[in-house]
Amino acid sequence: MKMGGGAGVSDDNTAASAVTEFSHAVWRRYQHILDKSTPLVLYRWIFLAAIALIYALRVYIVQGFYIITYGLGIYILQLLIAFLSPQVDPEIQELTDGPALPTRGSEEFRPFVRRLPEFKFWHSLAKAFCFALVLTFFSAFDVPVFWPILLFYWLVLFISTMKRQIMHMVKYKYVPFSFGKQRYNGKKAAPSDEANSSRP
Repeated sequence: MKMGGGAGVSDDNTAASAVTEFSHAVWRRYQHILDKSTPLVLYRWIFLAAIALIYALRVYIVQGFYIITYGLGIYILQLLIAFLSPQVDPEIQELTDGPALPTRGSEEFRPFVRRLPEFKFWHSLAKAFCFALVLTFFSAFDVPVFWPILLFYWLVLFISTMKRQIMHMVKYKYVPFSFGKQRYNGKKAAPSDEANSSRP
């Protein structure tokens, strides 16, 4: 009896370890694919656009799941605000240490550091669209609502949030995109100096 019970426990442990090992292998493979896709910015965003298109077609064909789409829109707006915001809020930085972002052209160049980096922004969006797409296959989430009201609510929220974000950008003079350090070729010689140097 005891030997049989011991064998049952060992079988359970073996099955649990096999499942754990398989899940770790899947996770490592997934992380490897993510790591390889990091420098492929254009292809990643094309992939995201394809997922978003599939989701939009699914909602359009089914003519439902507007609550899920509204929740997805709110989540996208939250991610967008984090993507456009600096890692350290200038308002808080100004209260503690003084201004953090350059305010004059003579100050040292500092690239814009986002609160939510581009890769994490893309990854969160891709997971959100995949999760929302899976939810559209369960009728329990198809709550009947009047979708124009949800669209109106979302547009009001989007406009008010973006207005506040743009006012924050203008107030603290930052742009949420860095195109690299500006390079100067040097001053050109004045025409009068060239004429004087050419005389014997």
